[in-house]
Amino acid sequence: MRLIGLDPGLRITGWGVIEMDGNRLRHVADGGVRSDEDLPLARRLAQLYDGLADVIRRFRPVEAAVEETFVNVNPVSTLKLGQARGVVLLVPARLGLAVAEYPPNLVKKSVVGAGHAAKQQVQMMVRTLLPGAALECADAADALAVAICHAHHRGTHNAIARALKAEAAS
Repeated sequence: MRLIGLDPGLRITGWGVIEMDGNRLRHVADGGVRSDEDLPLARRLAQLYDGLADVIRRFRPVEAAVEETFVNVNPVSTLKLGQARGVVLLVPARLGLAVAEYPPNLVKKSVVGAGHAAKQQVQMMVRTLLPGAALECADAADALAVAICHAHHRGTHNAIARALKAEAAS
């Protein structure tokens, strides 16, 4: 099963695609979708949309996982990041993928074993768990970590989603 992890960002949104076969994980590809800082916000969001849609169409994952956003000290930055995150959630949903969300501490704990691990620890474990991973940028490493987290937790996540859907239907 092919999964994509996404690390939202307005400047660079990281993405990482992995293949899951039982408990085995294999790196497929990773990278970052960049937006032009000189453009108005709406155009930058459109660049993210188009770039992510291209990645999903090219690699054809069946599920997506997105890292939840932490609140920044600067409210304007937080708002812009939230808008980018909205695009990152929208693209896979519009392309028919199930989308899961994970808090940053759970992603780190799933990959490193500690919820407050440093970025360097996460990158080292991603390289260990996915030999051959290019890690084009730090955001791509974070996205691969989100994909790994989803691979480890997707069964639980999907069971909860089914229960909530059944509850809403009744």
